[in-house]
Amino acid sequence: MSFRPDNVQIVVLAGGLATRLGALTHNRPKSMLNIYGKPFLEYQLEMFRQNGFGNLLICLGHLGEQIESYFGDGSRFDVDITYSYENVPLGTAGALKNAEPLLDDRFFTIYGDSYTSPDFAAIWDFFQAKNKLALMTVYKNNDLYDSSNTVISGDVVAKYNKREKTADMAYIEYGVNLFRKDMLSRIPEDCFYELGDVFTSLIADKELLAYEVKERFYEIGSPAGLEDFITLTGANK
Repeated sequence: MSFRPDNVQIVVLAGGLATRLGALTHNRPKSMLNIYGKPFLEYQLEMFRQNGFGNLLICLGHLGEQIESYFGDGSRFDVDITYSYENVPLGTAGALKNAEPLLDDRFFTIYGDSYTSPDFAAIWDFFQAKNKLALMTVYKNNDLYDSSNTVISGDVVAKYNKREKTADMAYIEYGVNLFRKDMLSRIPEDCFYELGDVFTSLIADKELLAYEVKERFYEIGSPAGLEDFITLTGANK
């Protein structure tokens, strides 16, 4: 299957509670944080369109109706948006399981607080050539922008743990992943489950590819990350 971004689905995982941002997200989801007059998710949508994407699924939870009210079906932003709601917190993997009927056979995911623009075509081609269930983009972070959490070995992820840092972790999960829908069988129904749990299962079976990205990532899930993105956005104005 050749890469045609207009036919490829991107799933935005935007259901988190954003506890690290305190009062900033007490009455609104992270994706709706106003940065120079528009919500963060609008910057993500602009990046998707710049890369040729137009088919979006947004997984919503905490205050998600604010996102749907603002973005609607996406036509105002030249994209098609479908929504998947969770009634109770399900975690990043649980949100994908909940959205299973809406997912394509292959799909990218990006976190609702991540801003990255890797070479999607190169990632897709690498994934197609290797015939694995999943791919994680990684960045050689060396604890610079956040605590590194990943070890790679050749073209696969050898270790991933966000909670326990070890000395051999030079890489960090970059924020963009690519999955075959078949991997959803590893996620239990109707319960809280994180992508980290899925990654652990995939790593054990050598089914999680690693694709190294050279340019840094941005995120707004932490106060320091939010300040970095505000600085980037201001510099580009």
